[in-house]
Amino acid sequence: MAGSGATAVLRAPLVVEFPFTRSLGPVQSAFLTGLRERVLLGVRTGDGRVLVPPVEYDPVTAEEIRELVEVAPAGTVTTWAWNPAPRRGQPLERPFAWVLVKLDGADTSLLHALDAPGPDAVHSGMRVRVRWAQDRTGAITDIACFEPDDGGEEAQPRGHSGQFEDAVTGIVAPARLDYTYSPGRAQSAYINALSARKTVGERCPDCRKVYVPPRGACPTCGVATEERVEVGPAGTVTTYCIVNIKAKNLDIEVPYVYAHIALDGAGLALHGRIGGIPYDQVRMGLRVEPVWSEGGRYPDHYRPTGEPDADYETYKELI
Repeated sequence: MAGSGATAVLRAPLVVEFPFTRSLGPVQSAFLTGLRERVLLGVRTGDGRVLVPPVEYDPVTAEEIRELVEVAPAGTVTTWAWNPAPRRGQPLERPFAWVLVKLDGADTSLLHALDAPGPDAVHSGMRVRVRWAQDRTGAITDIACFEPDDGGEEAQPRGHSGQFEDAVTGIVAPARLDYTYSPGRAQSAYINALSARKTVGERCPDCRKVYVPPRGACPTCGVATEERVEVGPAGTVTTYCIVNIKAKNLDIEVPYVYAHIALDGAGLALHGRIGGIPYDQVRMGLRVEPVWSEGGRYPDHYRPTGEPDADYETYKELI
C-alpha cells in the first residue's frame, strides 16, 4: 500500500498518573514531622543563614547541614501572583494568591497559597501567618494556606530541637498529568491503519528507509516522509527482555517477554509482547505474527509463525 492521502489528525485526552514514593533523610523527616506537630523548622548553614524549607546540603558550599532551627508561623510576603482559576489538587478551590513568604527567623522564602478576597488585598511586604490544616499527616499540605495576619497574638518559636517521636520517614505523593495528545499526521495514519489490522510506515525519499511507526520526517536525512508503505504483518524478533515484575492494572501473568520486532519491509523494529510460546523459548531470529483481540485497535501480542528462524545477517542492522 502506497500513497499520501489526506488523514484527519487524531486528538485524545490522556492522563498519566502514578504514586511517587520517596524516603526522607533526617532533615526532611524533621521538617515534615514538625508540620504535623505545628512546628516550623529550618536548617542553619555554616555562614548562619536559616533555610526554609530546609535542605540537607548547603546550596552554595555543598556542605552537609544538619542544625535544625525553629522559625515563626508568621512572616512577610516577598512576591506573589494571583491565581484566578485554581486547578484540581491545588490548595484552595476558590481564587487565591501564590506567595513567597519569608517566615520570621528565616533567610529564604517558602512558596504556598494565600487565602485573600482578591488581588487588591495582596501586596509585597504584607504580613501573613500559617493556617494549619485540621487533619495533619506530615506533609506540606499540613499548612492549609497562609492568611493575612490580623496582628493578634502569635505563637513564638520555642527553640524546638527537631526531635520527634514517631517521625515521618517517607511520603507518597500522587503525580498526575492531564493533557490532550495529538499524534500528528503520520502517526494518525498509522493508528487508523492499525484499526483495520494493517501496519503502515512511511518511506524516506532519500535513504529509502521505511519508518514504523512513522515519524513524519526522516531523522537521518532531515526530509519529510509522505510515501506510505504497508509492512508485515509477520516479522522477526531482533532482541527481547523477560519481564518478572507485574505492572499494576496490567492483567498479564509474569514472567512474560517484550521484544523488538522487525516487521517484514520495515527499516527499524517496533516493540510488542510475545505470546503463544514459553518465555524461555523466545529467541533472537524467531519469526512472529500479530494476534488481534476481538474489536482491538492494535495487536494484543505476537506469536510464532512456525517458520524457520531468520538468519542473523538479515536483521543484524535492526537490533
